[in-house]
Amino acid sequence: MEFKNLKIKIYSDGADAADMVTAANNGIVKGFTTNPTLMKKSGITDYEAFAKIVLSKITDLPISFEVFSDDFESMEKEALMINSWGGNVYVKIPVTNTKGESSVPLIKTLSLKGLKLNITAILTLEQVGELVDAFDDTTSSIISVFAGRIADTGRDPVPYMKEAKKILKSKPKLELLWASSREVLNIIQAEECGCDIITVTNDLLKKLNMFGKDLKELSLDTVKMFYNDAQSVGYKIL
Repeated sequence: MEFKNLKIKIYSDGADAADMVTAANNGIVKGFTTNPTLMKKSGITDYEAFAKIVLSKITDLPISFEVFSDDFESMEKEALMINSWGGNVYVKIPVTNTKGESSVPLIKTLSLKGLKLNITAILTLEQVGELVDAFDDTTSSIISVFAGRIADTGRDPVPYMKEAKKILKSKPKLELLWASSREVLNIIQAEECGCDIITVTNDLLKKLNMFGKDLKELSLDTVKMFYNDAQSVGYKIL
């Protein structure tokens, strides 16, 4: 399978404005997602300022920004504010709050108001099933299932993602996103599952030049890397 033949959309997952702009210009990335953890790692202290800098430079690709509050009344206010930042904005809503209370009522309210949403931190098919009827039929939104975190528990995420796609079939405006990718192989897996989108980190974006590379050639490159590193340090046995 060649990279250019893939139907799945690749979104960049990160919170570095310069990296996001570079990715937007590379022709491969079709959208962006951010989250509070990534922003903390990037040292961002002014959320709105960061968002508006990014949105001033990336105007034609979808970008997801997440609410921060834990009560649904405040989440709604934040969602409406975030939505006002730009026409290409998707508002990220966690599937529950920290008490485990479902976000479905809030999602219904926001979807009816026409907000494009990205529901995040989904790990179970039960959650997908509960969400599907929460969306207005005319509003585009994203269902982010954290396939990478499912894999971290020793479970194969592929059956979960295939079933999630079946559940969402009744709502053509909903797109299934394979979240928390760990390796380039996940792109192929997500494509074969019928996912619409996959998020990849900047580190994974840099590996895309290896897509489909001849394994014998890659073996030789690896041998050269080990040799050159040993020489650069001056390691000797004899």
